[in-house]
Amino acid sequence: MTMDSIEKLNTAIAVVEEARGVPLSASCVVHRGEMLEILEGARDFLPADLDGAESIIADRDRIIEEGRMSAESMIASAREDVARMVEQTSIVQAARDEAQRILHEAREIAEDERREVEAYIDGRLATLEVILNKTMDAVARGRERLEGADDKDILSQLNADN
Repeated sequence: MTMDSIEKLNTAIAVVEEARGVPLSASCVVHRGEMLEILEGARDFLPADLDGAESIIADRDRIIEEGRMSAESMIASAREDVARMVEQTSIVQAARDEAQRILHEAREIAEDERREVEAYIDGRLATLEVILNKTMDAVARGRERLEGADDKDILSQLNADN
């Protein structure tokens, strides 16, 4: 069974803790060979463990850097998207405003032209009314003459014309 350096050091600590104490002293008795074997094993594993730890730290740093770069890229992309959306929104709003302006202007032009057409038609109808009134007056006078004239007068007028 192989142990890494941390396990070897934990074993050494356990051996020292369980060792028989020397009476009237803080010292203890441990088997020198066993303790040296444990500590040498820890020393042998230490470079590999440190290399592994350094590799893990390097991987961690690389992953953190990749995450940071990815996050910065996402933020930049999101900012571009927001800017594009804002631009599109302002373009759409400008287009709507322009459409409203054009529609308002077209309505005003149509209203002006309608008034002009109505004024022209009213003028033509007034002229026609005057002509029709004169024609009706002429017809009425003609009828009045016809009603007041004798048959002889009409015949004499016809003979006079010949």
